[in-house]
Amino acid sequence: MSEVLLTNGSTGDGNLSKSESREAARAKAKAIRDSRKRKDRAGKLFLQGGIIVGALAIITVIVLVLVNTQRPAGPGPLNMLSDGIKIGAGMIALPTAALEAEAEPVPNAIAEDSEVIDIQIYVDYLCPFCKIFEDTNTEQLESWLERGAVTVEVHPISILNSNSMGTQYSTRSANVAACVANFAPDSFWAVNKALFANQPEERTAGLSDDELLEVVSDAGLTPTDAIESCVRDQTFKTWVGDATLRALDGPVPNSEALVKGTPTVVVDGLKYEGAVDDPDAFAQFVIQAAGATFSENSTATPTPTPAP
Repeated sequence: MSEVLLTNGSTGDGNLSKSESREAARAKAKAIRDSRKRKDRAGKLFLQGGIIVGALAIITVIVLVLVNTQRPAGPGPLNMLSDGIKIGAGMIALPTAALEAEAEPVPNAIAEDSEVIDIQIYVDYLCPFCKIFEDTNTEQLESWLERGAVTVEVHPISILNSNSMGTQYSTRSANVAACVANFAPDSFWAVNKALFANQPEERTAGLSDDELLEVVSDAGLTPTDAIESCVRDQTFKTWVGDATLRALDGPVPNSEALVKGTPTVVVDGLKYEGAVDDPDAFAQFVIQAAGATFSENSTATPTPTPAP
């Protein structure tokens, strides 16, 4: 068969026989039909692709809107405007706004004539001494909370990331606490206890995200989709780092005490320097620190809880 050229409509040879000319014409016509079919097919695919891309774009926008509605108002969690969450009578959290980007924490106000003792505790969930303090003193802290004798403000920080084999467990566990503070603040106390009860050993990888979510569930809080996303996405990772730097830069709000390690426990502005495993010593310190606002006969004054 003779060569068929589609440029300028020429067959390339003016001396073809009638038979050869017919064959050339047929070949040219077929080539034109094939070209049109390819263009039609490409047009359909382009149209279908455009519809699919458009649909995906709409879905993406919807997903982003839904995700953004779950995000907190600022980079910090709700109910932690002071970089800590304040727990009061009945283990109920004091509600606050979220800390906005690049804003300074706002300390919780303490009335000078208040008869409620203010306790602030800075913790790292990988810190073994924090766990000892927790195991030793939680029972009497809860007793004081139930009676309305104290408030306990918990500040999760991350200073032991280097002890978790690169998994940044201190940050991830503090982020879990922040997620709970943001979405289920009245469950914070229970989850805080559970994180210490399930504390991994230092120099291990710590708990996975799945295991951390199990800890939350075992504490009595069924993780919602929002909490699960918050944990897995480490929504408050940046805030945890910033709050840690602010804590170490000191001093503790409403105090001159400095955070030089964990646990750091401050009672009515005074730093507890006693043994973390001695509940009687801590109870006596609380009573002495509150001496200016409590009388020995005050019904709200904490009393030492016998060690088990």
